[in-house]
Amino acid sequence: MVNAEQTSAPTPRSVDSRLDHSYATVDAPRSVQMHTEAEALLPAADGVVVAISYCGVCATDTHGYTSGGLIPPSVFGHEWTGTVTAVGADVTSVTVGTRVVACVGPACGSCPQCLAGNSSNCDTAFAEANGITADAPNHGGFSSEIAVNARRVMAVLDGLTDEQAAIVEPTTVTFHAVKRTGQGIGSFVVVQGAGPIGLLTAQHARHAGAGRVLVIEPSEARRQTARDLGFTEVYAPGEETTALVFSSSNGLGADVLYECTGVAGLFQSSAELVRRGGTLSLLGYPMSSSEVSYPDWQSRELTVIGSLAYNHEDFAGAMLAIRSGAVNVDILHTGTVGLAELPAILAELDSGKSSHSKVLVDPRR
Repeated sequence: MVNAEQTSAPTPRSVDSRLDHSYATVDAPRSVQMHTEAEALLPAADGVVVAISYCGVCATDTHGYTSGGLIPPSVFGHEWTGTVTAVGADVTSVTVGTRVVACVGPACGSCPQCLAGNSSNCDTAFAEANGITADAPNHGGFSSEIAVNARRVMAVLDGLTDEQAAIVEPTTVTFHAVKRTGQGIGSFVVVQGAGPIGLLTAQHARHAGAGRVLVIEPSEARRQTARDLGFTEVYAPGEETTALVFSSSNGLGADVLYECTGVAGLFQSSAELVRRGGTLSLLGYPMSSSEVSYPDWQSRELTVIGSLAYNHEDFAGAMLAIRSGAVNVDILHTGTVGLAELPAILAELDSGKSSHSKVLVDPRR
């Protein structure tokens, strides 16, 4: 069974299998192809069909758009939520009408990592997160419906709206990273970058017992969102902010720094804000190589934590954090578009001039 409560509210808009389905894929750099197939999707024996309610747009989607599809097809639109419309003969974890979020399955118990005792690094779940399993669909959640293995869905907790459910996936990415980092209670935490990932990370860090959270972000609009979330130490990057990190920590620096920008050129300067013996936690994913000072990292005995994707159980923890109010995702939702508007919003987000934080695609519009 899925490790989450099934919900009976709100009432699904429809639980009928659709006669056809529409979906978007990337067919060339900065080019999105729209498809419509006049056949209903059918679940595999161990699979389900989900009618998509919303799918969030993230930086990975933008990269897939600009690169011409250099990510697996099922990853282009991976932040989805919807309602189960059909289940395979062998499925017992969810039923028709269950609201679900996209996730990864529990540790499989049979891959090399699991057999070696490393179930938290299950190869099967990692492949699911990266859209490279043999049964991965040929498109993601920028679609009217999707057919996936039942391992890939988890029931939405009672009390979450559909819009909140659509932001569970990035909330889980950051939940996993903060959990993996293991920051100590009372830690001085610096979060570099206040996009959706940075703002979610800052909230998880606060929820995990940070004594102080300082946010660094060049965009005034994003800095204001951080302030609206209750963070009082929010600054633009620069020499004054660097000096403040040290002057306010008796010259030590941060206990933990979460690097959430993915800008390769910032890795060394981020590391230099961390105290000797502290932790640099990497969430942002650079698309180019990085040059860092090996002797600096070694001589200061930095602990460097890499984090990518999540485990099955992290989704339950992320949903609980949203439902409890410890993590506010509503403030991140700045717009909703229809499927036909996806190319335009991808171009806007790629421009670097968009005021949006998290845009949801509603294929019913």
